[in-house]
Parts: sequence; C-alpha cells; structure tokens
Amino acid sequence: MRKTAAICVAKLFDTNPELAHDQGFIADLNNLISDPNPTVVANAVAALAEVQEGSRDSVFVINTAALTKLTTALNECNEWGQVFILDALAQYVPAGEREAESIIDRVLPRLKHANAAVVLSAVKIVLLMLDHITSPDTVTGYLKKLSPPLVTLAQAPQHEIQYVALRNISLVVQKRPGLLANKVNVFFCKYNDPIYVKLEKLELLVRLVNDKSIDAVLRELRQYAQEVDVEYVRRAVRTVGRCAIKLEKQAEKCIMVMLQLLKTKVSYVVQEAVVVTKDIFRRYPNRYESVIAVMCKALDNLDEPEAKASLVWIVGEYADRVVNAAQLLELFLKGFKDETATV
Repeated sequence: MRKTAAICVAKLFDTNPELAHDQGFIADLNNLISDPNPTVVANAVAALAEVQEGSRDSVFVINTAALTKLTTALNECNEWGQVFILDALAQYVPAGEREAESIIDRVLPRLKHANAAVVLSAVKIVLLMLDHITSPDTVTGYLKKLSPPLVTLAQAPQHEIQYVALRNISLVVQKRPGLLANKVNVFFCKYNDPIYVKLEKLELLVRLVNDKSIDAVLRELRQYAQEVDVEYVRRAVRTVGRCAIKLEKQAEKCIMVMLQLLKTKVSYVVQEAVVVTKDIFRRYPNRYESVIAVMCKALDNLDEPEAKASLVWIVGEYADRVVNAAQLLELFLKGFKDETATV
C-alpha cells in the first residue's frame, strides 16, 4: 500500500502541484525514505525524483542520514529500484574523500549485476565520486574495477544494449581516456554488427587509439574500407584521417593507408579520401605532398561538392608544387555556374 501511495503522490503532483504541497504529501515522501521496506524506499525515491523535475523548489535533498538509508535499501530492492536509488545517489555531493570512498565501496558490487541499467548507473556514481578523491593510487585502483563491466556490456549479445553501452562508454573515455586504452580490440567491428553499432565502434576507435595500437587499428580500418555499405566505408576512411590528426608521430602510417585507398578507384572511397587528406594537410602543412599527384589523377572520379572543394583547396594551397595546377582549376571553371557554393 505504501509503495503504491508513493507513486500516487508523483501523479497527484503532476496534476495539482499546490494540492500535493498543501496536504503535506511531499514531506510524507521524504519520510518514506526511512521506511523499513526497501521497495517503499525505492518508490519514494522514484516519486521524489519525478516531483523534483517538475518543481522549481528543492524538494529532494539527500543528507547523511538519508544516504545511509538509501545505501542500505540498495542491497535489498529489485533491479529497477536499485536504478532509482543509484540515480538519486548521483546527485549527492560527499563531505570528503572518506565519504566518497565509502559510497564507491557500497556501489561496487552493483557492477556485477545482470541488468545493464544497474551497471551503468553504478559506473556513473563511481566516476562522479572519483572527482572527490585526490590520491592517484586510489583512483587507479577503482578505475581498474570499472574496466571489466564496461567491456562485458560492449560485447552484450543484444545489439540494442550494446549500442547504449557504447554510447555511454564514449562519454566515460572522454572523462577518463586511459580507462580502456588497452582494450581497443574489443571495439573492432564484427561482420554481423548492425550499422548503428559499427559507427559507434568507429567513434570509440578514434578515442582509444594510441601509438601502441595504431597498427592494429589501421589494419582493421583498411578492411572496413572494402565493405559494401557506403556510409560505413566513408566513416572508416574518415576515421583513418582522424587517427592521423590525433597522433602526429603515426600520421605517416595513416597517409600510407590513404594512398592505398586513393588507388582503389572506387568513387566514394576516393572522394572521402580526398576530403580527409585535405584535413591532414591543414593539420600538417607542407608535409606528405607526395600524395598530391595521386589525388590529381583521381579528378575524374570526383562528383561530390565536398570532395571537389577539397581538391580545389589543395591545388590552390600547393599550386607551386602541382605541375598543371592552372589546367586542373580550368576543369572546375567550365561548369563554374553549375557548381555548389562550397566549390
């Protein structure tokens, strides 16, 4: 009865906020956080979180006493109740390092939960609490415990869960870049991955690639560029360029792959390679000019505005090194009035 009543308060607040306040229901919800039944606590937290979304005032504040009640209930309620409680704990600001470590220690067992939502909510809390810990060794120790559950989620058999996990992992590695640096092979694309999973994996490869893993990543990207899905191939080619821009010392290896792609004569591969090469030239001016001759030979394959504009920029920028620069630009002048604004 109490757990159902807690949810009813959220519905009542949605219909008539003044009535919910005047009758003292919001205060009653806060009192339910101390309830001995963990399901009641979870529903009270869910209701308060919903009320807080629609209220300008602060109606749900977790203090030290409430924190203890919530972490206790966490061990006993069902999986969705755990998600509600974990999301509420994410709003709490610890008083110091010791309290932050205490919260992490209580949340860590949730990383082994079968429900992906519980695992991701627990990961969020650990990352937030790590901001309040100054000891590098302690932080490193906790980060090592985050890696296995994230890898497991990234390999989930259900593609939808895999996709959500990859989106979250992308945010996690932006905050903690070294967390999965040694697990780059986990994010190599499989032949039966749906396109939305493949594109997320490509995004993660750029974030995780380093000097040690660049050779393996480039081998993979070269294979992806030979697939039949045009969008996937384009993104793979673009990923090669992003790796070059990210890792200056490895840029030459990326350029070699780009040369191989330019020689394939496949129209959309060549066009994407031209666009990407322009970005590399802008990042590293006056280097890798040997590619220009190969690109100029590919002129006949260009029919997309972005690729044409890129080649025009390259010819103009390196006109003194392109033997027939004027002739190449004349080709674009013939249809000048029909070209797009970028060209």
